[in-house]
Amino acid sequence: MVRPRGNAAKSAGAREGSPRAGETDSQTARRQAECAWGQRSREVRMWVAHRNAGLDTDVGGALLGMMCSGEGVLSRDPQVQYLAAVLLDVLLFHIARDCCDEVPGTSHTPVISFHLNENTKTPDMRPLLLPLPVALSIFGCAYSLQVPFLSAPDKRPGEHNTISTSTPTTPVTSSALQRLINPDNLFKRAEQLFEIAKLSIGEYGHPTRVIGSKGHLGTVDYIYSTIADLGDYYDLSNQTFTAVTGNVFESRLVLGNEVPKSAAPMGLTPPTKDRSPVYGQLRLVSNYGCDEHDFESDGKGPWIALVSRGICPFGTKSANAGKAGAIAAIIYNNENGGVSGTLGQPSKYHVATFGISDTDAAPYIEKLKGGHPVDSIAFIDATVDTIRTTNIIAQTRGGDPENCVMLGGHSDSVAEGPGINDDGSGSISLLEVATQLTGFSVTNCVRFAWWAGEEEGLLGSDYYVSQLSAAENQRIRLFMDYDMMASPNFAYQIYNATDAVNPAGSQQLRELYEDYYDEHGLNHTLIPFDGRSDYDAFLRSGIPSGGIATGAEGIKTAAEAEMFGGSAGEWFDPCYHQLCDNLSNLDMVAWESNTKLIAHSVATYARTLEDFPKRGAVVAAETVAAPRSDVYHGHKLIM
Repeated sequence: MVRPRGNAAKSAGAREGSPRAGETDSQTARRQAECAWGQRSREVRMWVAHRNAGLDTDVGGALLGMMCSGEGVLSRDPQVQYLAAVLLDVLLFHIARDCCDEVPGTSHTPVISFHLNENTKTPDMRPLLLPLPVALSIFGCAYSLQVPFLSAPDKRPGEHNTISTSTPTTPVTSSALQRLINPDNLFKRAEQLFEIAKLSIGEYGHPTRVIGSKGHLGTVDYIYSTIADLGDYYDLSNQTFTAVTGNVFESRLVLGNEVPKSAAPMGLTPPTKDRSPVYGQLRLVSNYGCDEHDFESDGKGPWIALVSRGICPFGTKSANAGKAGAIAAIIYNNENGGVSGTLGQPSKYHVATFGISDTDAAPYIEKLKGGHPVDSIAFIDATVDTIRTTNIIAQTRGGDPENCVMLGGHSDSVAEGPGINDDGSGSISLLEVATQLTGFSVTNCVRFAWWAGEEEGLLGSDYYVSQLSAAENQRIRLFMDYDMMASPNFAYQIYNATDAVNPAGSQQLRELYEDYYDEHGLNHTLIPFDGRSDYDAFLRSGIPSGGIATGAEGIKTAAEAEMFGGSAGEWFDPCYHQLCDNLSNLDMVAWESNTKLIAHSVATYARTLEDFPKRGAVVAAETVAAPRSDVYHGHKLIM
């Protein structure tokens, strides 16, 4: 069913606002208030054919209120709560007389259509022919599996935003857009994000916005609602996908009589058998464990593999150990320091896997080479789960859709903390720039993205790029990544993109950032463009990319302390991937400067791409999916 237009819409609105026969004044007032609420920013129109419902609408109204206040509706937006409650009301009782128009030609079955403003698509709702218990069961399962029951159907990325509508008449300029960036707005949004992270305290014991948590669900809703409230400037969609996530609840490793201080379970590790300690002889693996034949079992009882990092991914080493019969695996670093990474895509052959430092491993390697046995105990209590999560994509309706300027940040945090800098700062910068851009017209379309699952290994951006058709890939002229804009011990960092190595145009992006910092008298440094953030999939598919950052777990040098201030010998972000990544973990000077630089980058390319290199050929899908040589995928070591 479509939304009424023209005179039909006007008459429908008049009926909604006028008293109805038999209504008391209080009933009229309540209905008018509900109608006004539903239309304030996310207009809701429902047409329900209901005959012989036989239930007093006051009962439905009471149920609606109960559902809105219950824990079943996770959204912090009261209008979304209202919509969800009304939907449940219809599923359960086939009534929705308030704010409704009758649909002729139906007899018994409710027919529902929602319209969430002009900038979203109408959900594909068909007549409900199911018995009520079945309908209720479906809704309950959808909720428990985090299926976005109320969201619009997914489209191929970019194909949902080919609509062209009128836009503001003032062309965007860099200076005008930068003037609208207010650090107070940034911090207020950070405060809201931290409150959202607290939704996860009941499950995790502390604030977090890791995918699958209430904090991340709230974050997605917050971003979506904020963009939707801007009116019809953007086409707004979500993109749901399956993600693998893991949690380690407890772990211990004992080698001989010692507990290695550097021992850390690998990401996405399975638990030890029965989630209990396992005992075995430590066995040194020849070579790097990249071939099944590197692991030799003597059949003399349970054993734990000790294998060097290098040559191949951690997941390959763990799987080969499992195939050879090891009850656990320990990967020691072949460089200085500890090693903490991820096994990557789960395999039935993976075994519980730890990483340890080269220093901790050295005495045991010496003992084993000398023929001395080493008893070992390993214990990991962990889960590896598959969940559904969501990317959010917002594209301007104005501007040339064949030449799209794209930028993104990630909406999730690690499980250990709320992620207000990583990457709350980048997500909020994008949100603020997107908000202020609505006052201007653009020559080229601008597409904002908030990725889910970055902390689990760039899952959202990888999925997005994998779903692009060749034509849609070509429409993206460039991609800019904004991850961690406000590290407290910051440096102004630019990804060292070059056209010699990266798609043509990547170097021009680097130079745009360099020129901006130079013009504002700000020092800057270049950092490796090594696949540690969401630009990775874009580069691998031939899309010119670039970005800036303020530093993560890297150590600030004395020279950098001279350039930027702060403390030499300390991490750029001392709270990186920790619980203390909260509101006190933001440098507002760096954040404001970088958000204005983001505004500059958007305005520059939204205005013209005349001097930007034309796109080259799309990289073949098999090339994008080919084995990688990078040691990082996102912030996680993979090999």
